[in-house]
Amino acid sequence: MDLLERLFGAETDDPGDPRVGLFVDGPNVLREEFDVDLDDLREAAERAGQVTAMRLYLDEHATPGLIQAAEARGFEVIVTSGDVDVRLAVDLTAFAIEGRADVVAIASRDTDFKPAIETANARGCRTFAIAPGTFGRSDALRNAATRKRTLGEDDDGPTLVGYDS
Repeated sequence: MDLLERLFGAETDDPGDPRVGLFVDGPNVLREEFDVDLDDLREAAERAGQVTAMRLYLDEHATPGLIQAAEARGFEVIVTSGDVDVRLAVDLTAFAIEGRADVVAIASRDTDFKPAIETANARGCRTFAIAPGTFGRSDALRNAATRKRTLGEDDDGPTLVGYDS
């Protein structure tokens, strides 16, 4: 396996793979119109390296069934009574600044996360924007990230669509 495959697309459990932190904006992504499965988000993040942290951010209206399903799939569920976006952005930025991940992947369609992505990039952390679908997708968020993927654009599985190196 060559260096570019290791850095930008091979899916292995090699301890030398980049550490990926996956941050999911639950209220923005887990919507009926997108039909997104948490396993699809994890598989997309695995394309960037070894997923070492998976966090799903939800508001106080989240159902116990959703929380239980997410935990069963290995996600750390963070329920906040405040603004989900603020908590997620702060946590993502902390991961990048503290070096807890080599890649921070965000599943959202919200432009509000652009400053967090830009901060991670400035600190040398690679970034990965995962959009739940083309409808309402944030081009600003996608353009700020070093890699990007839109779920559902490729029927052959979790390959990347239009990624940047």
